[in-house]
Amino acid sequence: MKKLIAKNPTALHNYTINSTLEAGIVLTGTEIKSIRNGKVNLKDTYVTIKKGEAFLYGMHIAPYEFGNIFNKDPLRNRKLLLHRREIFKLHSMIKEKSVSLVPVSLYFVGNKVKLEIGIGKGKKLYDKRQDMAKKDAKRKMERALKGGY
Repeated sequence: MKKLIAKNPTALHNYTINSTLEAGIVLTGTEIKSIRNGKVNLKDTYVTIKKGEAFLYGMHIAPYEFGNIFNKDPLRNRKLLLHRREIFKLHSMIKEKSVSLVPVSLYFVGNKVKLEIGIGKGKKLYDKRQDMAKKDAKRKMERALKGGY
């Protein structure tokens, strides 16, 4: 069972996500405690692949209040736990199809923290406008059916 911790608010707005992938993250004890308190932010995060390993950049985990010397840098780069064939597949997709790897959400599966990575392309400005217009029209229709107008 998944217990959602945080979502990336800009992921679905700025990218069209074609598929997703689940990955583990290498974290320290104080970071886990801070995540359990809900003090994590996924905004402006991205995933890159360097030297056959996947890394997460820009995720902010607030320092744990009672962590003293064991606290790490809140914006440090974190290694993702993926199989070698998954990393190779993602790397080839990035090179050939020019897709982006964007963290979509962070959640607990049991007592482990997992990251959902979205694989997709960046949206153009007119695509974003089109999506906003569709959402607006859908809201108006729902209000009209409810009798809100």
